[in-house]
Amino acid sequence: MIAKTKTIGKVNYLLSHRPLAECPAPSIVYLAVEHTRAPKADVFVKEGDHVNFCQKVGMRHGPFFEQPIFSTVSGTVLGIEKHCLYSGKQVNFIKIQNDFKDTLDPEAKERTPEEVKALTKDELVKLAADFALVGLGGSGFPTSVKLATKEPIKHILINGIECEPYLSADQLFMMNKAEDMIHGIALLMKMYDCHDARICVKSIHPEIIEHLNAEIARLYPDSGMVVAPMKNFYPQGWEIAMIKTALGIEVKPGTLPPQYGIMNLNVATAASLYWAARYNRPTTERYVSMNGDGIAEPKDFLVRLGTPVTDLLPLVGGYTAESGLRMIVGGPMMGIAVPNDDVIITETVTSFLIMKEHGKVEAPCIRCGSCVLSCPAHLEPVLIMEAVKSNDRDRIKALKPLSCCECGLCTYSCTSGIRVTDFIRRAKLLAKL
Repeated sequence: MIAKTKTIGKVNYLLSHRPLAECPAPSIVYLAVEHTRAPKADVFVKEGDHVNFCQKVGMRHGPFFEQPIFSTVSGTVLGIEKHCLYSGKQVNFIKIQNDFKDTLDPEAKERTPEEVKALTKDELVKLAADFALVGLGGSGFPTSVKLATKEPIKHILINGIECEPYLSADQLFMMNKAEDMIHGIALLMKMYDCHDARICVKSIHPEIIEHLNAEIARLYPDSGMVVAPMKNFYPQGWEIAMIKTALGIEVKPGTLPPQYGIMNLNVATAASLYWAARYNRPTTERYVSMNGDGIAEPKDFLVRLGTPVTDLLPLVGGYTAESGLRMIVGGPMMGIAVPNDDVIITETVTSFLIMKEHGKVEAPCIRCGSCVLSCPAHLEPVLIMEAVKSNDRDRIKALKPLSCCECGLCTYSCTSGIRVTDFIRRAKLLAKL
């Protein structure tokens, strides 16, 4: 079962037409030392050191990858402080005083267009690793690992589908950074000798489709790169649903898209590959939306990575109440509620939703089956929840919670107001033990 989203589509359409608000560069930026995928790291700078814009200041260590940390401003290191990631977890951050000069690191040497075209697949994969490129649709998975596949790629899908309410970062990106994204797609097509690249955009955004078609015709006519209008349902942005709609291919649980000849990336991720290849730079800024009835003036910004969300709050008129508000990082369906507003904007943060609490009371499960009917992964969320409550790990694994995309439809559809998705998240952790 899928969720029809006429209202959601209307909300997102209106957001995509909202003018971009001005966002001054932050006086202080905070760079995460560790994060969820890389719990250990080395810091290369100390208090009092001067750093350049795009300078490598540390190295994270993941289970199967190394990930450099880059400064997103030039300025002076003030030390290490603890702040919150988008998950709400407190980790160490490098604190840097911005000198507002953006003195570029000498290592960031620009390539000519001819030099970019001459880059091989191995060289592009290395650049993706060297500049810590990650999935900017929210996954944060290292792009270099994904690009290094040995599978032959017949189809490239670029995900521009934002199917949650209140999200507009990818829409803004496609309207404002289309050229960089298209250059990145062209690099992907060359990497895999692939002649079928589709930018997947919801059909309810005709202005984005028209803009992208014009840019493709100007930059890469007759290349095999096209815009693919997609249906308007939730969760259409889930890669499994997108692939099935765009190509008619069903990716089975336990398999990956490259095994079907498919490479799929987010729109901003495609552009980040071009930035690394052309300018020898990491991703340093993201489009960020501030929405909800808990702030006075919802707005969209282009924000330097490392900016505290508290820097944006005065720009949206502040909170509408002194208490009874909830901040969600991400969208209302898949976002994560954080305990306070001490959150730093990192690569995978593109939206803050500040809402008034509505005091929904949770009731006992009545086994109505709404969560089962609404699950796009064809799981049985109510049974998974029961297995978690009884700590039956064998039963949890048998119910295959790892196939869950955490779309939140089980919670949304629950007639008892149970936060079913939270139980599925716990089940996924237990299934990995």
